[in-house]
Amino acid sequence: MERPRSIAFDTRAAVTRSLLGWGVVAGPFYLLVGVVHALLKPGFDFSRHPLSLLMLTDTGWIHRANLILTGLMVIAAAVGLGRAAMPGTRARVLTVLVAVFGVGMIGSGIFPPDPLAGFPPGAEATASVSGILHLLLGAIGFLCLGAAAIVFSRWARARGAGIAATLSLIAGIVVILGFVGGGALGALPIGVVALWAAVVAGFAWLLGACLFAYRTVPHPNGTGR
Repeated sequence: MERPRSIAFDTRAAVTRSLLGWGVVAGPFYLLVGVVHALLKPGFDFSRHPLSLLMLTDTGWIHRANLILTGLMVIAAAVGLGRAAMPGTRARVLTVLVAVFGVGMIGSGIFPPDPLAGFPPGAEATASVSGILHLLLGAIGFLCLGAAAIVFSRWARARGAGIAATLSLIAGIVVILGFVGGGALGALPIGVVALWAAVVAGFAWLLGACLFAYRTVPHPNGTGR
């Protein structure tokens, strides 16, 4: 009786799926840790203060670690997206754009922002090199994330996923306009709302994009499940 052939394990597919998994975790991890941290800080107002101001408190190391760890997850997801996308320039561009966002988060965790809108309580609003670098790294990162969503929409459309392509395009536009609007109106509540929109839309896109790409990667065992 002939013995059944063993199915070769696809290591590349397994690694790609694992990397994409970090993109699913990154956004919920960042928002959960940040929101819980903010709720425990007297004087923090979600309508006036971005989460990055938590770095200026006595437990600022928590948000610093939150930014850096999330940035590392994003970089892992960037590699996974590039491995899952079609070979060629588009995959490399997608990898670089998402990775730059991850590096920007790490940099933002290294360089704290300046006090803003009365937070932390009693702190005077100042302008420092660290604060400028924090804003610059955030701006570059979010603009690249928005551009990545637009690039990804073209890849999804090429695979016949029209709805995913449209949602990705919308997310990219929201991220870019939200961050630009938030940067221009940062001292006003509407500016903080715009920043929140950019953050939530960006991480929601990353989660959805990684799930979409995950389904395009063959099962490592070759079972198709």
